Amino acid sequence: MRDELLSILEKNSRIDFKELAVLLGVSEEQVLQEITKLEKENIVCAYHTLINWEKTDIEKVSALIEVKVTPQRGQGFDRIAERIYKYPEVRSVYLISGGYDLLVSLEEKSLKEIAAFVSDKLSTMESVLSTATHFILKKYKDHGTIINEATKDEREVITP
Repeated sequence: MRDELLSILEKNSRIDFKELAVLLGVSEEQVLQEITKLEKENIVCAYHTLINWEKTDIEKVSALIEVKVTPQRGQGFDRIAERIYKYPEVRSVYLISGGYDLLVSLEEKSLKEIAAFVSDKLSTMESVLSTATHFILKKYKDHGTIINEATKDEREVITP
């Protein structure tokens, strides 16, 4: 039940317990108990809403920043990752393989604010060797959800 419950919740965290119980073939009480247990075990960490900011009047700029760091003795990448993720503007921090060590997801109101974060906060950290910033120009799919579906071409074909 746990795997199926987690898969359903990941796709739709607003689904009600009654519908979950029917889908899983268990009682609502069992669903409630399992979700409570998953939250206590920090398996279900939070519930989020995915917003298509392009359809609002609110300006948001997103960036992915690759960060190369010197790992610290006995703590590896954890301490520097913690310093980075404590900044409120940081959305995500991942340890990655390849040419860089960390991938930082950031969201701000302008390109200038992101540039200031990278130059004033991130690049000045003692363990940071280099960064590469990539601005997200358009989101097509996020968290498994298609954001901007391709529009169907409704033009009429005219032949001579």
